[in-house]
Amino acid sequence: MPHFRRTYRALFRAGDLTHFQVKVKETDLCVGVRADRFNPELVWLVEKAVKEERLRLEEYIERDPTFLKTLAPHQLLPGAPAIAVSMADASTAAGVGPMAAVAGAFADLVGRLLARYSRDVVVENGGDLYIKATRKRRVGIFAGESPLSNKVAVEILPQHTPLGICTSSAVVGHSLSLGRADAAVVIAGTATLADAVATAACNTVQAAEDIKKALAFTGEIPGVTGAVIIYGDQAGVWGSVKLVPMNT
Repeated sequence: MPHFRRTYRALFRAGDLTHFQVKVKETDLCVGVRADRFNPELVWLVEKAVKEERLRLEEYIERDPTFLKTLAPHQLLPGAPAIAVSMADASTAAGVGPMAAVAGAFADLVGRLLARYSRDVVVENGGDLYIKATRKRRVGIFAGESPLSNKVAVEILPQHTPLGICTSSAVVGHSLSLGRADAAVVIAGTATLADAVATAACNTVQAAEDIKKALAFTGEIPGVTGAVIIYGDQAGVWGSVKLVPMNT
């Protein structure tokens, strides 16, 4: 659905941050740092880190092509790079394939790098976010054509960061989904874990009555602190989640 592409980025941009974009092949990042900490060298550092980590991951996938294709947890070969290990660990916890965590893994990679330079960092990769904050942040929920889309946001408190907040959708974006949820939003200690669990939660939802089951599933995974599931005009919330109106 081309008209949905990247429009959600407007939902997390903050006026106190300077934003820039880094795109390396399929990795398309929108990054925000404190305005007083931004300099062009940060853009170069992020691009360099992403290129190097993508190369490590691509070289590993050449040795282990199942890593790329499987939809189930996968046993890694010896010598796998750190990013593959984090993806595999998250996917095992969620019961999905490791590539379900790739966007979150790169958000974490860049977020941790920039946290050395800025006390406030937001990294978005395909709707998946790493957030480190010294003030309240709000992340709007884009749920395609659901009447709840763009109506509410998740409030993030600084003491709970750094964290990952990731969304999987059956109707938005190009990622494979086996479910029918308009949005499955998961908050976790890392974006890598949140990404994998959001995929699994979305896969669980085939109808509105599956919302409770998906929320119960997220609550059983260590490291996950909250979730929001939207299907049509219905929504469910679990955990440490504060929803606020988008327009306040």
